[in-house]
Amino acid sequence: MPQRPRTRISVSCLAVAALVIVSAISAVVPAGAQGKNFLWKATRGSGGFYLVGSVHMLAEQYYPLNPALEAAFKDSDLLVEEVDLDQMLAPDAQLLMLKRGLLPADRSLDTVVSPATFEMVQKRLAGLGLPIEPLKRFKPWSLALTLLAVEWQKAGFDADLGLDRHFYERARAENKPVQGLETLEFQISRFDDLPDADQERLLAQTMRELDTQMADVAKLADAWRSGDLDSMEQLVLQELKADLTMQLLPYFAAQLDAAMATGTPVPQPSQRSGAYLHTTLVYRLQKLATARIYAYLTD
Repeated sequence: MPQRPRTRISVSCLAVAALVIVSAISAVVPAGAQGKNFLWKATRGSGGFYLVGSVHMLAEQYYPLNPALEAAFKDSDLLVEEVDLDQMLAPDAQLLMLKRGLLPADRSLDTVVSPATFEMVQKRLAGLGLPIEPLKRFKPWSLALTLLAVEWQKAGFDADLGLDRHFYERARAENKPVQGLETLEFQISRFDDLPDADQERLLAQTMRELDTQMADVAKLADAWRSGDLDSMEQLVLQELKADLTMQLLPYFAAQLDAAMATGTPVPQPSQRSGAYLHTTLVYRLQKLATARIYAYLTD
């Protein structure tokens, strides 16, 4: 009996990265007619896949989802997410994060960052009602991500309600296979391998921009839900040039390119595709920051 052509639904953490990928595909068509959304279907011959730009953390008011998203999942026989949540939710995942995210016992945050950066951290933690002493053990990158997550939660957003978790639970309930583009170890290494100076820059910029970012969180999620390309562009694309993550992309891309040029083994093939998703393709977006990337999808 002939098999049905495989269709895949891919959930990316970066909508802008999704846009770059889709713009490079020869055949891209809207995936649904139920209003606008950040969902596309790319086809080649008899096969194809759905590509979704998503938000990792959402709130109750963003459900139920646009019917087009649910229809795409129903039509797919494989779910590909940024990281396989089987691994993310495993008991040893938290142990790995602690192992890689904590400073050595003889060091503390105030000894590895400047007084100005440490003062910003103290003020932020005081405002959140969090104790400084245990968090001084965190590496700068780890503390930056932790505080960002805390602020999202304060704003009412929850990773358990994110699109990744929603479709992961659906896939498990319906016995659909799930794959990850990257491993947890790979993701952690992208931050943990940063030079100390860049880790401090990441923490300092996070402290400076948290209030502004959090003011835009609901706007970002609303634009995602309504498929509002103009608002998403204003909130995301126009800020990429000044974003430290974008400034560090050449560093990430150089690491990957060097490994591939020298034939250095990559532990899992999925890491290679994931790395391109978060480095090379997004780096190209930086080079095209003055163009309306969405035009590739809306013309």
